[in-house]
Formats: sequence, structure tokens, C-alpha cells
Amino acid sequence: MTDLFQLLFYGIVSGSIIVLGAIGLSLIYGILNFAHFAHGDLMALGAYLAFLFKVGLAWPLWLALLVAMAGTAVAAIFIERSVYAPLRHRGSVTLLIASVGVALIVRNVIQMIWGADYQFYEMGIQFPWRVWGLRIKPDHVVILVAAFILVTAVHLFLRHTKMGKAMRAMADNAELAMVTGIDTKLVTTATWVIGGGLAAAAGVLLGLDTQLVPDMGWNLLLLVFSAVILGGIGSPYGAMAGAFIIGIATELSTMFIATSYKSVVAFVIMIAILLVRPSGIVRTGGTVRL
Repeated sequence: MTDLFQLLFYGIVSGSIIVLGAIGLSLIYGILNFAHFAHGDLMALGAYLAFLFKVGLAWPLWLALLVAMAGTAVAAIFIERSVYAPLRHRGSVTLLIASVGVALIVRNVIQMIWGADYQFYEMGIQFPWRVWGLRIKPDHVVILVAAFILVTAVHLFLRHTKMGKAMRAMADNAELAMVTGIDTKLVTTATWVIGGGLAAAAGVLLGLDTQLVPDMGWNLLLLVFSAVILGGIGSPYGAMAGAFIIGIATELSTMFIATSYKSVVAFVIMIAILLVRPSGIVRTGGTVRL
């Protein structure tokens, strides 16, 4: 029973990382209507920017995280205006292919600057705390607290600000939002700022939990896509629910299969939901389907 609760805790930690990437990816798909395959590499970019400030300049982690989120948001806006905006009239398939190219470029730039070796925010062994029989590392607490703050901030932004409501309106129905006078260009920019910032946060927290490697975001992308599809494509609240389901399911699966096959579980869940319930478990707008 202790092992079960330990894996459940690890699943919540994993879901806390996945949810940050899933919200941004869901917003990008809902508003721009294409699957952004470079999203994982934006996570890696954010992780390495934080590494630059945390290790290279000896900044505190929280400050390195904030600056990395801002830097990745700027990079996302640059990519949008230089690559995606000129191609938008050619359709979602062209944008999808372009995003694969952007992913390869970002990944190789990271490798050229920081190298292909594993990097760490802090060296040495971190001894876990014992809480009710559970082994909890201090970094796990940091991940949970940071994810909670960011997800809560996104929720408040989407629910209680004019821009957040405009973004939800575009995610629900972009054409109707345009007819009602919503500034779609400004909403698009805000989407990339939020998506890029959250992607960076996901990358930093993933690096804090494991290690930094140039393809770390690409490896996490399957879990993020699975969470978005499970929750309902285009629904940020569905992405939140899907992220924790995927995180917990993949960790619990290690009771029966090898750890190296955890990603296969996410893939199976993604295929199953596409076959059984393509609309996902959450309605657009955030109402859970019972």
C-alpha cells in the first residue's frame, strides 16, 4: 500500500510538470488551430535559459525561472511573427510541418550552445524527507508549489480578466470572436506569451526533477499531447485534468511494467480516447463530462 501511495505522489508531481506544457499547447491549438510540435523544444529552451542564470550567474532558482519564462515568451513571439504568421494562410498542415522544422532548429541551437551532455541545476545527492512513509524530496515540494501557483494564476487570468475571456472565446469559436470585435492579433500574442512562459516553467521543473538534455522537451511532448487530447483539444481546463490523469497513470503503470515503457501507457491512453471519445473528457469551456 505504501508503494501505491508513493507512486501516486510521483504521478501528481509528474502531472504538475505536464500540466504547464499542456495548458499552453491547448491554447495554441484552440486559437491558432494547429498542433505545435515545437512546444517541447520551447520547454527545453526555458530549462537551459534557467540553467544559464541559475548556474552561470548564480541567481536564485525562482528568479532564474521568471527570467527564463520571459525569455522563452519572447522567443515564442519571435517564432510566431517570423515563421508562423507568414504561413498562416496556407493552412494548419503547413504550420504543423513548419513547427517540426522550428523544433529541430531550437534543439540544435541548444546543443550548439550548451552541448549534448547532461546538465544539472545542483550537483550532489538530495536526501528525501519521510512523511507518513512517503519519500518526498525538497525539489518535489518546489515543483508542486510552483505548479500550483502558475496554474492558479492562469485560472484567475482566464476567468477574471478581459484578455483571458477573449482567449477563451477564441478557443471556443475563433470566427465568432472576430465578429464580436475581439482583437485577434493581440489575443494571438498573449497566447504565445502564456504558452511560451508555461512551457519554460515546465522545462525548468522537469530539469529540477531529472536533468537537462537537449531533447528533454521532445521526450515530454508525447505526454503533453496525450494530456491535451484526453482533456479535450482546445480546452485549457481539460488539459489540466488530462495532465494529472496521464501523470498518475504512467507512474502507477510501473507496478506492472518496466519504467522505460511509461510513455507507451500515455500513447495507449491517447489512442483509446481518440477511438472512444475523440472530444475528450471535458467540454469546451471547462465543464467536466460525467
